[in-house]
Amino acid sequence: MTGRLAPSLPTHFTWLNTKRPLTENDLRGRFVLLDFWTYCCINCMHVLPELKRLEAEFPELLVIGVHSAKFYNEQEVENVRAAIVRYDIEHPVILDEGYQIWRLYEAQAWPTFVLIDPRGRLLWRSSGEGIYEALRPRLIAWREAYQAEIRLLPLPLALEKHRLAEGLLFFPGKIAVDEAGERLFLSDSNHNRIVVLRPDGEVLDVIGSGDEGWRDGGYTEAAFFRPQGLAYAPEEEALYVADTENHLLRRIDLRRKAVSTIAGTGQQARRLYREGLALETPLNSPWDVVWQPGRLWIAMAGFHQIWEMDLLAGRVRVGAGSGWENLRDGHRLVAALAQPSGLTKDPHGRLYFADSENSAIRYIEGDTVKTLVGKGLFDFGDTDGPFQEALLQHPIGLCWHEGGLYVADTYNHKIRRLDLSARRVETVVGQGRRGYQDGPALQALLNEPNDIKPFRGRFYITDTNNHRLRIWDPTRGEVHTVELRPAERLSRRRPASRQSLAQEGEPLPPVALRPGSPRQLRFRLPEAIELNPDAPSWVQWNGTPLPFHALSPQLIEVSLPEVGQGRLSLGLYVCTKAQKSLCFLWAYELTVEEGSDAAVAEIALPQKVLV
Repeated sequence: MTGRLAPSLPTHFTWLNTKRPLTENDLRGRFVLLDFWTYCCINCMHVLPELKRLEAEFPELLVIGVHSAKFYNEQEVENVRAAIVRYDIEHPVILDEGYQIWRLYEAQAWPTFVLIDPRGRLLWRSSGEGIYEALRPRLIAWREAYQAEIRLLPLPLALEKHRLAEGLLFFPGKIAVDEAGERLFLSDSNHNRIVVLRPDGEVLDVIGSGDEGWRDGGYTEAAFFRPQGLAYAPEEEALYVADTENHLLRRIDLRRKAVSTIAGTGQQARRLYREGLALETPLNSPWDVVWQPGRLWIAMAGFHQIWEMDLLAGRVRVGAGSGWENLRDGHRLVAALAQPSGLTKDPHGRLYFADSENSAIRYIEGDTVKTLVGKGLFDFGDTDGPFQEALLQHPIGLCWHEGGLYVADTYNHKIRRLDLSARRVETVVGQGRRGYQDGPALQALLNEPNDIKPFRGRFYITDTNNHRLRIWDPTRGEVHTVELRPAERLSRRRPASRQSLAQEGEPLPPVALRPGSPRQLRFRLPEAIELNPDAPSWVQWNGTPLPFHALSPQLIEVSLPEVGQGRLSLGLYVCTKAQKSLCFLWAYELTVEEGSDAAVAEIALPQKVLV
């Protein structure tokens, strides 16, 4: 396949993160990496940080996500748009209608990668994770080989995340309940924190600084990265957290108000592990947790397994799943699972799990894995009825309550009940379409609910893509939204923005310099602001990275090429002198022209509003 002209990408399909469809003229002169993905796919999620690293190191590389949907729900534009925001995707995405692009490029699996050279010809392809290690050395060599063909014209980017206003919650994930203490714990996933609240919506505490990262310590300094599953341990007065994108398990001591790490290394595991010391064993996208005295059960979505942790010994091991992604019952260590994402136990010790990619609800009893509802990786839908006939669509959360399982049937935008005695499935909340509407339960609208937990006769639901917490009251047959208050307790200092090569900078007046060497620009920061020397500030000249020097904490010097006019882009991580932990990314753009006698120009950067 390599060597021939790459098929054109349809301009009449839907494009996201762009102002208009990209044409061949936009793509020529760049390496173009097509990423065939679907947003439910855990492997597709894992490669996103790798793609960001490649984009940062190689300005001549343009990543285009080709979203080839697996589930019906993933074919809707607004659902893909929400996924792009949720996973902070900053490159262009095209929606692949009817797998047309998939077939043109002979994709075989999610994710599949195809690299197109600056001349528009197919250069390389691969599938699976590990794209950074595989592609980086090749790009270094190919950048030299294609140097004459590289040209970096501006791209018409318009990021979806800039269109979405963040509310008090941002893609909330899972819930844990302290019934005796009348508290709920909620993972506010994309705000990187845990919210503690009363059942009526009164916010009691916020755990986590909001920074995206890994940091232990007190509530205001601790950092998480898109945490999901929560498990309350009443005997310990502790909360266990599946810190999903940090690939860690965390423990919150609710008495001391302190966060600590109890399992994982902070790196995603690249191979299967069977057991080991908890703090020396890499984890792989832990998505949910269930506590019992001395033990923690973990839905290890990235490994397609259920793990368990001996809390006293500080050891982890595989509880169920061979690591093969499929639906296969049998002995727990040879059974096949597919991205388990929700866990619950019944009073008799049976462990149930939402096997998301299989659209299945399954359980472990003794040494055996069995399936209640679900048939396989590509058997999904929205059908009530007997277990053997019922269909779900990518459920993520579930809970046991009074002889039944209540399931957050995520991609059907519903809550379903599995009657374990009658062995039947029924819809109890939702119409089966995305939306936001309170009222009678079967007329209410949800948007990709992620979890459901009972509390004193009512059920709390994380309505993830609506960024809200909802309540279903079965007695009254109604759904309503929890009003979180006081709102100021959820206000947060925005963490320093991460480097974004796609960010549009504030325009500065053009500058004229004479041709020749040296040609230098100096940028002076306002009096109360200084450069953060530890953060990855950046400068680009016509899309190519340039070195820069900090002559002082407030003065940055950039040396330009000897001749030629062009566009300079700056992304400067700055902090206030008075409060060095309060940092921001200030981005600027300016045009440099020829025609002056001056070889050096100093520019005073304008003061920005500090929020």
